[in-house]
Amino acid sequence: MVKYIAKKIGTALLTVFVLATLTFFLVKLLPGDPFLNEKVPQAVQDQQRAYYGLDKPVWEQYLTYMGNLLHGNLGTSLKQVGRNVGDIIKEAFPVSAKLGLAAFLFSELVGILFGILCAQFKDRLPDYILMVVAVLGIALPSMVLGPLLRYLFGVKLMVLPVSGWGSAKQAVLPVFVLAISGIASTTRSMRASMLSVTTQDYIKTARAKGLSPVKVVMWHQFKNSLVPIMTNMGVALASIMMGSFVVESIFLIPGLGKYFVDCVTTLDYPLVMGLTIFYGAFLVTANLIIDILYGVVDPRIRVK
Repeated sequence: MVKYIAKKIGTALLTVFVLATLTFFLVKLLPGDPFLNEKVPQAVQDQQRAYYGLDKPVWEQYLTYMGNLLHGNLGTSLKQVGRNVGDIIKEAFPVSAKLGLAAFLFSELVGILFGILCAQFKDRLPDYILMVVAVLGIALPSMVLGPLLRYLFGVKLMVLPVSGWGSAKQAVLPVFVLAISGIASTTRSMRASMLSVTTQDYIKTARAKGLSPVKVVMWHQFKNSLVPIMTNMGVALASIMMGSFVVESIFLIPGLGKYFVDCVTTLDYPLVMGLTIFYGAFLVTANLIIDILYGVVDPRIRVK
C-alpha cells in the first residue's frame, strides 16, 4: 500500500509541475501587452515591465517564477495593485469552495439515490422519469438554466434571491444549477453500475439465502457498485469546480470565478497562472485522494 501511495503522489507532483510549465509558456503566447496604454508615456510602461520582470528573457522569467513557486509565492497581480495572488485566492476561494462542495455533495447523494431507484425499477415508469430528468440535466447548460431559474423563482415567484452569497436562501439556486449536471451523470453511472452487478453470483447467493430485497440492495449491490462511482468522483468534482466560474458570474457570487474571467481579459499574467496552477493542484489532489480510496476499497488496484 505504501508503494502504491508513493507512486500516486509522485505522479501527482509531476502533473502539477507539467501544468505549471505549460501554463507559464501558454500565458506568454497570449496576444497583447498588459501595460500597453496610449495615455501612459512609453518610459512609464517600460518601468512597469522592468518592475515586474517582464523585460527579461522568457527563460529567465520561467526560472524565477518556478523558484518562487517552490516557496509558495504565486507572484503579485499586475492589475490588482499591491495585492499578492496568494492573498486573492485566500480571500475568494472559501466562497467558491463552499459553493462547489455543497453542489458536489448534493449531486452525488441525489445522483446515487436516483441511480439506485432507476436500477430497482428498470424499464418501468420511475426509471423512465428519472432518466428523462438525467438527460435534461446533461442537455441544459448552466448558462441557460441559471437565468431561467433566476427569472422563475426570483422575478416571477419572488421566493428566492437572484444574486449574492451569505444566506441559505441565496445558496439554493446556484447550488442546484451547479449540481444538476452532476446529478444527471451520477444517476446514469450508478444505474449502469447497479445493473452490472445484478447477475453476479454473490447477488444470486444472497437472494438464495433468503435475504430481504432491501438487504441485498444495500449490503451487496450498493457496496460493490460504489467502486466505479468513486473513480468518477474526481472528475465530477473537477467539472463542478470549473463550472462554478459560470454560475458565480450568473448569480454575482464573490468567488474566484470573477477574478479568473477578469484576469484573462486584462492579461494579468501572474493571476492567470496562479489561479490555473491552484485549481490544477486542487483537482490533482482530489483525484489523488480518490485513487488512494479506490486502492483501499479494491485491493486488486494496488498490484497493477
